[in-house]
Amino acid sequence: MKADPNAQLKLLDLQGVDSEVDQLRHRLGNLPQEAEIKELTRSRGVTLGKLRDQQIVVDDLAAAQEKADADVEQVKARRQRDQQRIDSGAIANPKDIERMQHEMETLERRISVLEDEELEVMEQLEEAQGLLRRLQEEMHATDERLAELTGARDVQAGEVKAELALVETRRAPIVAELPDDLLALYEKLRASKGGVGAAALRARQCGGCMLTLDPSEIARIKGLGDDEVVRCEECQRILVRTSESGLGA
Repeated sequence: MKADPNAQLKLLDLQGVDSEVDQLRHRLGNLPQEAEIKELTRSRGVTLGKLRDQQIVVDDLAAAQEKADADVEQVKARRQRDQQRIDSGAIANPKDIERMQHEMETLERRISVLEDEELEVMEQLEEAQGLLRRLQEEMHATDERLAELTGARDVQAGEVKAELALVETRRAPIVAELPDDLLALYEKLRASKGGVGAAALRARQCGGCMLTLDPSEIARIKGLGDDEVVRCEECQRILVRTSESGLGA
């Protein structure tokens, strides 16, 4: 393939722009906040699951405490009624009085058992509520940090996008000066060579693979016309000759 030497030099300008675009796109896809945002989002999901489970525990214990409170009050109310009947003198039969006093003792024991159960449920509820509050605080702290990181990421992304748009505007004028066949070869190589389709030959070294050309290859290139498109024999990229190529006698 042949191409005007100036067009070949323009390839280096295009490669410079494309490399800058690639770097900016890489920055955009790898903003420093993203890793922490990803980890916090993952941990937030775990905390949210724990929070939901703990809310169920708290709700169940709250219901259990309400039932325990009601059971205690119910037995106390019965004891109070029996005591009032005894105190009122409505029961005159000594055996009935003895029976009721025995029942009162049973109720007292029952109240003691129920109050112990009530206290145990209350302690469990307080512990569960404490854990729920800690999970809520953890969730709140995570949400605040996520909001902070997301805001910083969006600002930085906006800056990179603006810079990227500015750099991309420099590409079209360069492309317009290149012959179609040379541009097509460059684009094909760029796609298969890690984004670098053309490189300068500087000090007898390929700027693409960074290998020094052997003397026989240098001699071959010296014998080519200026309009001949040279390819690196090692990496096959377009090798653009410049005043720094080291091809002089």
